[in-house]
Amino acid sequence: MANTGNTLLALITGAAIGAGIGLLYAPDSGDNTRKKLKKDAQEAQNKLNKRYHETSSNLSEKAKKARVDFEQRLEETLSSASHKADDILAAMETKLEDLRKQNAKLQKDKPGKSSGNKPDKAVV
Repeated sequence: MANTGNTLLALITGAAIGAGIGLLYAPDSGDNTRKKLKKDAQEAQNKLNKRYHETSSNLSEKAKKARVDFEQRLEETLSSASHKADDILAAMETKLEDLRKQNAKLQKDKPGKSSGNKPDKAVV
């Protein structure tokens, strides 16, 4: 990008210097000199416009590529996080089931439990 800016600056500077020298050493009449300057200025403007559109187009393409790359990486990251979350949830469910079984076993083995009392609810 900095290289493009330097190129544009060099182009403008060269056009201005060329126009100034052309005015000083012009063997033509003022009318012809003005026409030449107008033509040179128009050519410089056309070159600048062309360069601007090329640079703008290149930046648009790079921005599109960067967006696609970002979206792809985001999708990969979300997919990976989803799989990891599923694994964590499965492990937690297994652990919870083990704790419920241990609690139920402790409730059965609890001494002093009579048949007339309601059993205590399992605490998890």
